[in-house]
Amino acid sequence: MLDALCQWFWSDRLWLPGGLSWADLEDKEGRVYAKPSHLYITVPFAFCFLLIRYAFEKWIATPLAASAGIKQIVPMRAEDNPVLQHYYTTKSRNPAQNDINGLSKKSSLSVRQVERWFRRRRTQDRPGVLKKFREASWRLVFYICAFIGGIFALYDKVWLFDTKEVWTGFPKQSMLDSQYWYYVLEMSFYGCLLFSVAFDVKRKDFKEQIIHHLATLMLLSFSWCVNYIRIGTLVMLVHDASDVLLESAKLFNYAKWEKTCKTIFVVFAIVFMVTRLIIFPFWLIHCTWVYPVLYYPPFFGYYFFNGMLMVLLCLHMFWAFLIVRMVKKFMFGTISHQTEEPCPTKATRKKNHDVLVICNHDYVTMETRSTLNKFMNSHLLLVRIISEQG
Repeated sequence: MLDALCQWFWSDRLWLPGGLSWADLEDKEGRVYAKPSHLYITVPFAFCFLLIRYAFEKWIATPLAASAGIKQIVPMRAEDNPVLQHYYTTKSRNPAQNDINGLSKKSSLSVRQVERWFRRRRTQDRPGVLKKFREASWRLVFYICAFIGGIFALYDKVWLFDTKEVWTGFPKQSMLDSQYWYYVLEMSFYGCLLFSVAFDVKRKDFKEQIIHHLATLMLLSFSWCVNYIRIGTLVMLVHDASDVLLESAKLFNYAKWEKTCKTIFVVFAIVFMVTRLIIFPFWLIHCTWVYPVLYYPPFFGYYFFNGMLMVLLCLHMFWAFLIVRMVKKFMFGTISHQTEEPCPTKATRKKNHDVLVICNHDYVTMETRSTLNKFMNSHLLLVRIISEQG
């Protein structure tokens, strides 16, 4: 049964153009082709990334945070109370008023004391700014290295400037060492994120993060196994470009360098629009949608890959809408405050600082988090449907 399922999954007609088989991609005449076994090394490499990350955060990120004025603040711990602790861990972190009244009677505490206990307990679990700073700095360093490495791997390739060359000779395109290491390091990094998610800052989109990392690894693995390597490297390069600026903005946000943060965020917004709403659809998706049929008739792998890219484009468009609205809000909103109040109050400064809330890959306002979650759920459902049909 398992062998039959495996044979069906790796069927030539699913992943390769008509008239070709996996036998055509066997190494011969000095040509080396991508194989699934090449990706086995990403698992130990992911654990190596964990060790490197630990050393980086301890010996580099922490002193850097200290120089930026970020300190480890230990919140006041909630007093030991088995009744309240049991409710907190098993039922809810934010009890309703009726539950608070009931807990007050069970724990022999006043209603105000119960409310104070839950506030302190939530604060106790809330990750500190130092932890967020260390995580963002680690991701920033990787994205910088990945982006620079991607440029070095692609700068002399003809398909970087002429995307039609991506399909010249497909699928009999020999694997290059630069492509191999680009894929291995990117996949190892996402594997590292997947392994470390248990002790990273737990966001409200925790489940979506897990599925996002799994989907990313699945797409990279798919493009590798069916020799979509050339277009895969271009997609990775385009996405890494804006991630560098996003993580930079996060660092300055945590350090409370508000003007620098907002400036970088504006640059990030511009780069995001150019790379993901212009280059991605009009160069990369055009490359995967139009050019392949000039060489081969459409096949399942063609539709599957383009379907996943279209889902990604829809997500980019939604993020772009939030980014534009966010840029408009904090730019014009801040100018208005400065005009009306030359000496802003402490509350106003806090409002300006808190206007940027980082959620997963983008800045979103608190009022749009629920909208983002609904969109992400529909996006993940569509990905799951496409995967099941494959």
